[in-house]
Amino acid sequence: MTSCEKLRVAIIGQSSFAGEVYKLLRKDGHTVVGVFTVPDQGAREDPVATTAAADGVPVFKFKSWRKKGVALPEVLEQYKSVNAELNVLPFCSQFIPMEVINAPRHQSICYHPSLLPRHRGASSINWTLMCGDKKAGFSIFWADDGLDTGPILLQKECSVDPDETVDTLYNKFMYPEGIKSMAEAVNMVSAGTAPRVPQTEEGATYDPFLNKKELVRLDTERPAEDIHNFIRGLDSSPGAWIMMDGKETKLYGSKRFSGPKPTGTEVAIEGCDRPGVICSHGLVITGSDGKMVSVARLSVEGKFVQAAKYGQAEETRERLELTAEETAVADDLRKTWADILKIDVSDETDFFVAGAGSMDVVRLLEEVKMKSGVELQNEDVFMASKFDDFVQTVVFVSRGGSLKPEFTYDAIKMHVNNMDISFPHQIFINNEFTESSTGRQITSINPADESPICDVARSSPSDVDRAVRAAHEAFTEGEWGKMNARDRGALMFKLADLMDQNKEELATIESIDSGAVYTLALKTHVGMSIDTWRYFAGWCDKIQGKTIPINNARPNRNLTITKREPIGVCGLVTPWNYPLMMLSWKMAACLAAGNTVVIKPAQVSPLTALKFAELAVRAGFPPGVINVVPGSGGECGQAIADHPLVRKLGFTGSTEIGKVIMKSCAESNLKKASLELGGKSPLVIFADCDMDKAVRMGMSSVFFNKGENCIAAGRLFIEESIYDEYLRRIVEEIGKMTIGDPLDRSTQHGPQNHLAHLEKLLEYVDIGVKEGARLVVGGKRVDRPGLYMEPTVLADVEDHMFIAKEESFGPIMVVSKFAEGDVEGVVRRANDTEYGLASGVFTRDVNRALYVSDRLDAGTCFVNTYNKTDVAAPFGGFKQSGFGKDLGEEALNEYLKTKTITFEY
Repeated sequence: MTSCEKLRVAIIGQSSFAGEVYKLLRKDGHTVVGVFTVPDQGAREDPVATTAAADGVPVFKFKSWRKKGVALPEVLEQYKSVNAELNVLPFCSQFIPMEVINAPRHQSICYHPSLLPRHRGASSINWTLMCGDKKAGFSIFWADDGLDTGPILLQKECSVDPDETVDTLYNKFMYPEGIKSMAEAVNMVSAGTAPRVPQTEEGATYDPFLNKKELVRLDTERPAEDIHNFIRGLDSSPGAWIMMDGKETKLYGSKRFSGPKPTGTEVAIEGCDRPGVICSHGLVITGSDGKMVSVARLSVEGKFVQAAKYGQAEETRERLELTAEETAVADDLRKTWADILKIDVSDETDFFVAGAGSMDVVRLLEEVKMKSGVELQNEDVFMASKFDDFVQTVVFVSRGGSLKPEFTYDAIKMHVNNMDISFPHQIFINNEFTESSTGRQITSINPADESPICDVARSSPSDVDRAVRAAHEAFTEGEWGKMNARDRGALMFKLADLMDQNKEELATIESIDSGAVYTLALKTHVGMSIDTWRYFAGWCDKIQGKTIPINNARPNRNLTITKREPIGVCGLVTPWNYPLMMLSWKMAACLAAGNTVVIKPAQVSPLTALKFAELAVRAGFPPGVINVVPGSGGECGQAIADHPLVRKLGFTGSTEIGKVIMKSCAESNLKKASLELGGKSPLVIFADCDMDKAVRMGMSSVFFNKGENCIAAGRLFIEESIYDEYLRRIVEEIGKMTIGDPLDRSTQHGPQNHLAHLEKLLEYVDIGVKEGARLVVGGKRVDRPGLYMEPTVLADVEDHMFIAKEESFGPIMVVSKFAEGDVEGVVRRANDTEYGLASGVFTRDVNRALYVSDRLDAGTCFVNTYNKTDVAAPFGGFKQSGFGKDLGEEALNEYLKTKTITFEY
């Protein structure tokens, strides 16, 4: 036989799988001489029969091939009439007599959805999942008179994800790869290269056909992992069942559940002394090992219901009156149902009662998307299985309705800034707001009048552990870890859009919680946050590796590639000066890279982080991807730094705390760290500057965001000839500043963030004056309610003074003079600090600007401007101002690891 010889093939099987095998064999040039399949189900013909008949290929529909174990003569006669050289059995559910199996000269090959000899039998794919196998696959074997015991021709395998179901496994691997492999096997037979590998009995199992009710009843006296595997193995059909509250209840949509046992309504499960719990996660079942499983959907005595709503009064949407256009869509959908089900469809027709299976659901959803533009999920069909209900669902979604359960939490509601606002005040873990494990709270204070806003849950180390484990599960086993990069970007874009739609509310919360002037909060705190999320959303599908030429191992050749991979669970600890913006600078890059996150916002300003978490849920982020644990740095932040499952920590704060964190990162598990720490940023102003701009930007460099700005100019060096004039102009401008309520649109200078910080600033001024600095203006607390400090100028500051070396982080301008033309001297003085976050220079001399900016030892240098940051420009410090970058492409490097892979061929 030559390799180009084509075969006369008989196909014995059913379903669309057999139909696709049929098409591929014909495409490869083989002749299908006959198709043998099952009789029509009512008016519904099997897909392979329809496909073959359209091509004029003989189709035979046998109810059975034998009677009492003996082949039916009339069936044998019809089979032999096609004169096949090979029988191909794709998804064959009938018992085929050996007279047929052995009749062709090449005999018969059969597809089996398991890695034989494991899981012999008709329900093998179910048992693969029910047994918790880590590997699945299919076998193409030479049929014999045993039960799937013939020699192996071909096998292919895939890994099984922890939440895999029959449908997902079938759709991702068994169906597409099985079809191709059946064609490959026929070609191997044609070429004479098909092996016959005897099956070993080692590891062999024969699992019963799941056609008896008692076989699919769930035994809850088993570990949670076994319960989960049993439910998911039967998720599509026939469904695992229990007796719950005395009713037969089928279970669908199983997930392993981590965290403490949820509170909710207890339900009795027959044969189990541990009650189930109905809660927002669905039905939570506790296994014999104390671990838990959540179930999303129930079929109670034949009626589907969201598990979370079991026992509640059934919600009824107001019936929609269809427009003429919507009626036309409904008519098209009726034809689709009729085409799938092969029956006349009435409003009361039930999709599944009429015989639809999992592949029919896939086809239905695709046709709905094509005909109406509406995208539904599999479970939406289960929840609206009658035709009339299904039409109502499609129309409801097409009009902008949402089928997702409403996200609710214990909200703080206020009327402030002429608007109604609401925000969470609890810990956020696994897409749920919950109280802390200890019940402790922190009172959040409005710095504008020192009034309490609300009590916020204070996270304990055990809460941090729960959050980290939720993030770890989301990364290693959840939907996020499997998500396409482009889909990840789409979620981030959606989140940015939601932030944009809620920007006034976010800015108001930021203002009352941190003291930020509302107009600045709107433009910078929130506006730049939105820009950051959109910028990094665009990076998601552009994170790429390289191909690298290396020396070949002759006579072979080598290829080396690199992959950029996410690190895993990342911990973030952010400061109180820009609560939402610092969250966004770090978290957007972290998530774009594919990581999951646990963030501890500042203890004194946690509210926008919690509101952000709410928006993340509404945007569709899966559980565990984002977790927010408000609390103290010494307790909660330290627990993040110490946790062994956290692989990266991003921190913004003081140099002192940065050193503690870096030590903890090393001692815990050598986790990667990026630190943005203290600053004492020099701003050098030469006499040839644009004076108006230098005064305006000098004001901004110090007083922007009431001085609570990491890159604030910590010391201004003014050339001697303009020193007095510059101070005079600054004092004039300070006199024009409006100090007051941050929600007032005319306010330029709001309150300091919290009382301890205000007291520290007053002490800072006192130290400066005692050391000999001249207090030009300010230096006191404003005589009004709230945490307000006067904008302050301390002049004639000498290099040895405390205020020349240490950061104030407040509205205090520290001014020194330098001798005319002493460029080298002022650069040396500017660099004489352990900090190196930012710097600036004002001069009209381009050569001098380039010279000075080259020599200033800081991560950012502004020339004839200040505070000009952008989401595309990397930001981070030198020396004891830390290391690592936020923003720009470089920020992604902080949250990625590089893997090198070398091939030899």
